[in-house]
Amino acid sequence: MTDRRKILDLHRRGDAVALGTLIHVEGSSYRRTGARILIAANGDYAGSISGGCLEAEVVRKAQWLTRNGPTIERYSTLFDDTAEIPYGLGCGGTVDLLLEPAGTPECIALLQAIEASLHGEPRRIVTQLPAAGRPLRRCILNATGNHLFSSQAGRVNPSEPHFDEHLAPPQRLIVFGAGDDAQPLVSMAALIGWNVTVVDGRPQWARPERFPQAERVLALAPPQTDAAWKGTGFSPSHGAPQKKGSLAPEGPTFESLQITPNDAVVVMTHSYEQDRAWLTALLPLGPRYLGLLGARHRSALLVRESATLLAWPIDRACEGLFAPVGLDLGGDGAEAIALAILAEMQACVEGKLGISRRMTPEMVAEQIERGGASRYLQAQCAL
Repeated sequence: MTDRRKILDLHRRGDAVALGTLIHVEGSSYRRTGARILIAANGDYAGSISGGCLEAEVVRKAQWLTRNGPTIERYSTLFDDTAEIPYGLGCGGTVDLLLEPAGTPECIALLQAIEASLHGEPRRIVTQLPAAGRPLRRCILNATGNHLFSSQAGRVNPSEPHFDEHLAPPQRLIVFGAGDDAQPLVSMAALIGWNVTVVDGRPQWARPERFPQAERVLALAPPQTDAAWKGTGFSPSHGAPQKKGSLAPEGPTFESLQITPNDAVVVMTHSYEQDRAWLTALLPLGPRYLGLLGARHRSALLVRESATLLAWPIDRACEGLFAPVGLDLGGDGAEAIALAILAEMQACVEGKLGISRRMTPEMVAEQIERGGASRYLQAQCAL
């Protein structure tokens, strides 16, 4: 995702001469198909198609290679510099790169599709690959399959060699908690191209200047109210009036976040009351990743209370939750914790999750035997 943003920044300069797209890989490769590089007339470039070695060769020749239109070039990723196509990267395979002039309607439409994807609009790009006597053709479709662009030379012929790709929007991460330990998590997630929203019920913490890499920072009061706790057997969030200004003013609502099953969410406010409210609201939404920061005992109590509020069995609440949050990587401090959380989220999003620490009904029961939630509740003076 960061490559997409860098490519668009270079495109806006107006001096791009060629766009390269990785369309086929045999064996091993540093990048997946769909990786791109945009090249400027002065040799600047944005994006990447390898670990850094192949880029210099492509930048040097791209303008010359595309002088007669789009072309496909093959590069070796073997160490053997005596090979027929020697640009060795040590990956053990070969890659096919589609190079096209940057000023064509097809290239401009592709860059517009990339920009739309970064704004949350999925795009499908089907490119008929060029060959002798066959020009490059491209069509671009939206999420519902409507054609947004087709080459003047005609539509893509599906029986001809073509490259079909889907441009998904950036992964969205919503962090509930604007404490100091949330800052490295937001920075790391933004670094890999995720769109991050930070939410906290304390406006003195939820400030944009504390999270410059976040797309949005919202001071948002938790949706839970004390009335919801009547008859549950648990005490409300606190028995005294709120301190003036301690909760977010009227404004955005929890519903306005529009959390979907594709989102990643972490609850880490360090406030037992806030965590309980957010967790209760989030569990029914079923985000693909829902993590809860905190000790096992504290997390077990939160799971039990949220499950009771939702009238769910404990095992149902545990199924959708990562707690303790993060992979067990070791280390200490906010940065190490952020790395462990982001690594687990990335693995979950990419379908590569192996062993992860998860809450179970047995663990909840074991931890609850150690005592109630009073140690985690903030006492406030009513005066």
